[in-house]
Amino acid sequence: MRLSILISSLFSLSIQFLNAQNDKKLDSLLNSYKIQKDDSTKVNTLDELFDYYVYRDPSKAEDYAKKQLNISKKIQYQKGIAEGFYNLAISYNNKEKSDSAKLYYLESAKIYEQIQDFNGITGVNHGLAILEYSKSNYDKAIDLLDKNIQIYSSKFKDSSGLALTYDFNGMIHAYKGNYNIALQQVLKGLTIFETINDEIRMADALNHLANVEAYLENHEKAISYGKKALKIYNKNNDKMYASQALNDMGNSYFYLKDYDNAIKYLTKSLQLSREMQIRTIEASSLNNLGKSYTNIKQYDKAIFNLNKSLQILEQLGNKNKIVEVLNDLGKTYNEMDNFKLAMPILNRSIQLANELGVKGNLRAGYNHRSISYEKTGNYKRSLEDYKLYKSISDSIFNKTKSQQIEELKIIYETEKKEAAIALQEKEIDNLNKEVQISNLKNGLYAGGMVSFITISGLLFFGFRQRIKKNKAEREKQEEIYKQEIEFKKKELASQTLHLVQKNSFLQELKENLENLKNSPDRFKTEFRRIVMLLKKESASDKDWEVFKSYFSEVHDNFDQKLRKVYHEISEKEIRLASFLKMNLSTKEIADILNVLPDSVLKSKYRLKKKLHLDKETDLYDFLINL
Repeated sequence: MRLSILISSLFSLSIQFLNAQNDKKLDSLLNSYKIQKDDSTKVNTLDELFDYYVYRDPSKAEDYAKKQLNISKKIQYQKGIAEGFYNLAISYNNKEKSDSAKLYYLESAKIYEQIQDFNGITGVNHGLAILEYSKSNYDKAIDLLDKNIQIYSSKFKDSSGLALTYDFNGMIHAYKGNYNIALQQVLKGLTIFETINDEIRMADALNHLANVEAYLENHEKAISYGKKALKIYNKNNDKMYASQALNDMGNSYFYLKDYDNAIKYLTKSLQLSREMQIRTIEASSLNNLGKSYTNIKQYDKAIFNLNKSLQILEQLGNKNKIVEVLNDLGKTYNEMDNFKLAMPILNRSIQLANELGVKGNLRAGYNHRSISYEKTGNYKRSLEDYKLYKSISDSIFNKTKSQQIEELKIIYETEKKEAAIALQEKEIDNLNKEVQISNLKNGLYAGGMVSFITISGLLFFGFRQRIKKNKAEREKQEEIYKQEIEFKKKELASQTLHLVQKNSFLQELKENLENLKNSPDRFKTEFRRIVMLLKKESASDKDWEVFKSYFSEVHDNFDQKLRKVYHEISEKEIRLASFLKMNLSTKEIADILNVLPDSVLKSKYRLKKKLHLDKETDLYDFLINL
């Protein structure tokens, strides 16, 4: 006990020491600002003051950015003008005024282009990518980030900027559902941040890793990453991002059904977000608190928090989040058996989700309204909503399956781009060596002009040949990789079709033979022999083994991942899970396994139970995301 108190005290002292250091730096900047003349040095001081306050006191930061811009215009300091516009763009973006932010970013970009300031250009591209991301224009955002990667590779080296680009790229891919790419990109960024010891950016990357793991429903991992990030944010007094990390961890605790910790972390997030006036995080924390209180049946607190969240989101005009909160409110009223209040809320949720085309939220709305109709005795409408819920679930499943194939293509294209960048860097390095050889040539000019030119010519020729050879080899490998993926996908589809058709034929043939039971005596012996032969053929695992080998290659060792979730899972259950992941219907699976459709439904229920999935978790969604 004494030891824990001692550690706590030392940690508290270290925080005070770091804060004291920050205070000294701030005092130094403010003193310099007061005595400096209106010149470029003062502009740079204002830039540092903006950086200090941007996430501590946004209003002060904006004031310093405006002073920086005015002085820069007064002394015609182009770089200062560009930085002033850029800092104002950040301020307006933090206040969620995206149109003003974009205007200032573009003004900044014009000047950065004129003075060929690549650090500024990449910063603007990153800021614009954030704006595109916030408007769900993910491909535009990725294009802007790809431009930055090209600049970092060809124009100037900036490890921190490259790491930021990888990190942000990963978060966009996570939101698109490309989780493998997301993890790769964020980990690349984190590795660079660790190498250059950029602590704050390390925290951001850790927080983003937590988000990706949460998307993958690995909530314990998400919390572990979140705690590491939070420790760094607290150390650096970064309240804005600390509130986000607390909210994310609270949400993960919610999904782990640890509601005490969920409420604890979400309450802290709410306090910080209100202190920093970050309304989106405040609304999110209130929403998550509402869900948590619903699940522990504290309905008054749940409704209070959900209504507060809805009020903020209405003011911000965030329609996607409004639909989520409406669904949570509807669910809460359902649990309270107050279906008269639940129904109009869910009607609005479904209408808004239809307008936005947000299938996930629309599915939840139909599911909750189906329950409302059922509880009020309107079974016809309940069945209609349930059918719509299942139909959207199936379409989401098909979309996810197509998305996985699309992710393979993106991985291929990404690797192709990275190979091209690596080759470009190698070519630049070789060209630099060529310049060194050229300088050496000038030094040796008097001593051996002719022989040196001959050698240089041979070196250059060899250099060109190597580039040509490397490019040809790379293209050859890329083509082989692409063909292998396509071949495996076609073979998997072919094997699936073969299994369906074969067992469908066998089933039909057995049914015909059953009709011959009452035929003349000479058919009895032959009948028994053929039925036994057909049963033996149906039970054969040869086709399954061929199917499994292709399935495993295309779906990244799916059976091994299942065994990690539940190590005692049987081969039959893995087979069923594989067919479900292929989006085969119950009838198709029944034909393949030579059983009745009811038997397949029972097997699906038992599989879901063995995997410890709760009632709200859809088996298809779980398997497709595994």
